[in-house]
Amino acid sequence: KRGVKRGVPLHEARRLCPGLIILPSDYETYSLFSKRMFDVLRHFTPQVEEYSIDEAFADITGMRRALHSSYEGIARTVKKEVERELGIGVTVGLSITKVLAKIASKYRKPDGFTAIPGREIASYLQHIPVKNIWRIGHATTHYLSKMGIERALDFARLSEDVVNRRFTKPTREIWQELRGESVYPVSSEEKTSYTSISKVKTFSPPTSNRDYLLAQLSRNLESACIKARSYRLAPVKIAILLKEQTFHTEGAEARLSRPSARPLELVDLFRVLFDSLYREHTSYRATGVVLLDLIEDNHIQYPLFESPLKIEKIECLYEATDFLAKRYGKHTLHLGGSHMIEQCGKGKRGTPTEREKTRFRGESKRKHLGLPIIHVKV
Repeated sequence: KRGVKRGVPLHEARRLCPGLIILPSDYETYSLFSKRMFDVLRHFTPQVEEYSIDEAFADITGMRRALHSSYEGIARTVKKEVERELGIGVTVGLSITKVLAKIASKYRKPDGFTAIPGREIASYLQHIPVKNIWRIGHATTHYLSKMGIERALDFARLSEDVVNRRFTKPTREIWQELRGESVYPVSSEEKTSYTSISKVKTFSPPTSNRDYLLAQLSRNLESACIKARSYRLAPVKIAILLKEQTFHTEGAEARLSRPSARPLELVDLFRVLFDSLYREHTSYRATGVVLLDLIEDNHIQYPLFESPLKIEKIECLYEATDFLAKRYGKHTLHLGGSHMIEQCGKGKRGTPTEREKTRFRGESKRKHLGLPIIHVKV
């Protein structure tokens, strides 16, 4: 009603709605609700893919007889059950492929339901801009625009010959899914490996402060590398992202001289990438780092003229870093470049949550159990 939409900067939201109440983040509670939501979905089908903390794919193929309902009836019942169990509204999209289901889920937000049956795909796709298709990035959107393709239906109607000649495999797979050909299965298995790892941080208020942005990127880099090392993986390439206050995102990537998931060995290259993107008088609202083409770290071949002693010292340093992280919390030992975010730049989003103000016995600021506090009336 007041024009406050998702992603609006806080200062703009306060201007539009002076009486706005801003609640603090409470990630323990979010995690609890997330787990409960996934549990509800598994009452209807074992094939549930936990896509993010608040989003999932569920394959209900073949469940009509067992659940005595049509697919649309099952999907509507899932929506009602999640709302009944959790007390929050959810949006559900139903279709014959993951990409089409994703489009359906965005069609009537918030708290809506949309089904896209095979015979009605074209009527829905004609209204969808290419940039809003799941997994279509900025570069592909720009390329399609140059070809005169602005809508999802235009893309879906390209001939197979044109698609095979002009696009890479990931884009061809999206094209197939838009046409109703299922390519992406719903994966219910927990991931044990990754081909890429990304860490993105949004902050408020937006800033053009170069040092602060570098500090945030350093923390992104450290977080991504921690995850990669936990799976014994190392990237062949690294990319960084800067999102402007206008939500326009710029990115740059480079190939490493040697795969590594140790920030000290990556920081020089990532500063070069940052300098290629940063504009002094532009305000940014988010930073991100992506580790690409991950390989097992025991398959790395070291350059002939690189010092084995130096490599061994850095390996020992990060073994100690990971040990301290397990004992005292993530980022106990971190790059000096990321220290600035501990000192400044945190936007005021409201009073601390009850959980932040309450510590259980044995907890400290760094050693924190991921348990929420829920008040229940009886």
